[in-house]
Amino acid sequence: MSKHNIQVGVLTLGMIATNCYFVFDADRIDENGKKHVVVFDPADAGKRIFEELSKNDLVVDLILLTHGHFDHIMGIPELKELTGAKVGCYEKEAAICSDPHLNLSVSFGNNFGIKPDVTYKDGDIIEAAGLSFKLIATPGHTSGGCCYYIEDDNVLISGDTLFEESVGRSDFPTSSTSELVRSVREKLFVLPDETIVYPGHGDITTIGHEKEYNPYA
Repeated sequence: MSKHNIQVGVLTLGMIATNCYFVFDADRIDENGKKHVVVFDPADAGKRIFEELSKNDLVVDLILLTHGHFDHIMGIPELKELTGAKVGCYEKEAAICSDPHLNLSVSFGNNFGIKPDVTYKDGDIIEAAGLSFKLIATPGHTSGGCCYYIEDDNVLISGDTLFEESVGRSDFPTSSTSELVRSVREKLFVLPDETIVYPGHGDITTIGHEKEYNPYA
């Protein structure tokens, strides 16, 4: 049984309609009447994210990345400056975040890169905003892609690893189709069927639905 009144909000932003999620425990309110959130993949609109959260009395404690592609990370400088929150990712993705060729920003006329403040290992438990997120390494879309799992609440932030009845592309630098399929089958499909999947693009789904209907995995 869940210990939290977990809420997952989403802002869909940018040229590729990237889902930026913010996750919080609605019952956990600080002495100033604020709720604290973890933001995932702030797309390209750090200021807008900050303004939307602030007007709802939400404070950013941490920014986590599922992977380092430009459409998931370009909002970081603004959001980090406005909130003071640190940025974390899987240790094997840090190089992609900082390299404009690997993060694909150079292909869209930008020479953009960021350096995460903290990196994590596969299986690490990340404590923030009163919640616990388990990092699950899911290479394939990128070599250091990952998902974040809230076990108590059966919530998975899947980035571009797993979509509704699809998976992420595997034709980019550091991608691997075989690794991606293995990640989905061996790392994600072992989670409970009722786990709600919040992907980097498109609509939410469940592990049970994907096990039955996903043609790629």
